[in-house]
Amino acid sequence: MTPPPHVDALTPWPATVAWRPVSPKLITVELIARSIVVLVLLAGLGVGWALAPYWLWPAGMALVVVYAIWRSIVTFRAVRAWGYAERDQDLLVKHGLLIRRLSIVPYARMQFVDVTAGPLERAFGLATVQLHTAAAASDAKVPGLPPEEAARLRDRLTALGEDRAEGL
Repeated sequence: MTPPPHVDALTPWPATVAWRPVSPKLITVELIARSIVVLVLLAGLGVGWALAPYWLWPAGMALVVVYAIWRSIVTFRAVRAWGYAERDQDLLVKHGLLIRRLSIVPYARMQFVDVTAGPLERAFGLATVQLHTAAAASDAKVPGLPPEEAARLRDRLTALGEDRAEGL
């Protein structure tokens, strides 16, 4: 008897799912947002050092810089890990590097769909589609979509959700 083939729980349909990536502009948005946080932290640590000179202030600043560099490098791969796929009965959303996550949201279980865009996202022509279901833990989001694609996805998901929910 032959052993069953290896199946990865996070990629159960590698040959049948056409994953759609998010926009690479999301990398720039993430890097700018992180830079703003890092600058605020460094400014706060700098003020602390100026008011009470102590060797831990520069050490804290160095840790913030090292962490920011590491997270910036990881951001490139993390954004490329995002993807979504539309199937007949559900939407698949995947993301994550160290901890990979695959969310499967049945159209019939969707309650509503949000499209949001913060100031940075709008500046780069991006939006985020957020799916809401009855279970708070099953909400999924797809960031970094062009506004046209976000609107198309919102309209399609809403139509499919209404169509599939009629039988419930």
